[in-house]
Amino acid sequence: MAPPIRIDYSIVGDGPTVFLTHGVGARRQVWDGVVARLAPHFRCISYDLRGHGGSDGAAAPLGVDEFAADLEALRAELGIQQAHFIGHSLGGMIVPTYTRAHPERVKSLSLICTAAFRSPEAKANGAKFVEKLYAEGMPGILDTMLDRWFTEEFRREQPDVVETRKQQMLNADPRVYRETYKAFATTDMGPWLHEISAPTLVTTGEFDPGCSPALNEKIAAALPNSELVILPALRHSVLVEAPDLVGNLLLRFLQSVEARAGG
Repeated sequence: MAPPIRIDYSIVGDGPTVFLTHGVGARRQVWDGVVARLAPHFRCISYDLRGHGGSDGAAAPLGVDEFAADLEALRAELGIQQAHFIGHSLGGMIVPTYTRAHPERVKSLSLICTAAFRSPEAKANGAKFVEKLYAEGMPGILDTMLDRWFTEEFRREQPDVVETRKQQMLNADPRVYRETYKAFATTDMGPWLHEISAPTLVTTGEFDPGCSPALNEKIAAALPNSELVILPALRHSVLVEAPDLVGNLLLRFLQSVEARAGG
């Protein structure tokens, strides 16, 4: 068995534990705005996926199962028995994969802007996009990604934030991004989501093209204990554009789960 990957993480706040898992090519700092809202009530553990940010593993396998195994290793390292688990984009695939393997550890899930039940056409388009990424690298897909992530209004009003994200992507390890995006594009949770019984919040942006409301409606319908919320007028990068909105939504959901468990 391969030795565990060293994962870089941050802990902020006090209360019941929440793990926050980011998406492809991001860093744990993408959660900072949400953590600011949750930390007065919850112990927030954000971390960098293997190969991302300050974590090791850039040369290691980069699949959803490996990411889920890292999450379990981090939980065990910190000695946490149960927690809430939140994931954005690819993180919203890692968290259910983790829950399927370790249901006894999970108080709740929150899945933000993720995808399942993609149509054959969407899967084919995803495969073509992966091919383009492998052939042309980050410069070949960057404009498409920025358009998917941010609303036109945000790009116009917050150009510095968008430029910082652009430079982060251009500086990303090419192999890590390719392999991690491939995991996002090829993972389909649909066949087994019905096995997840923990309380689950499902949410996405109204105009998220790749993780659309239609797909998230199917995700919520497959989960036996779920709640669906569509975030008006947003695209994919809801953590950056609307951290207060997302943070308040998560806080309400997490506190309701805690209250039901306590009662």
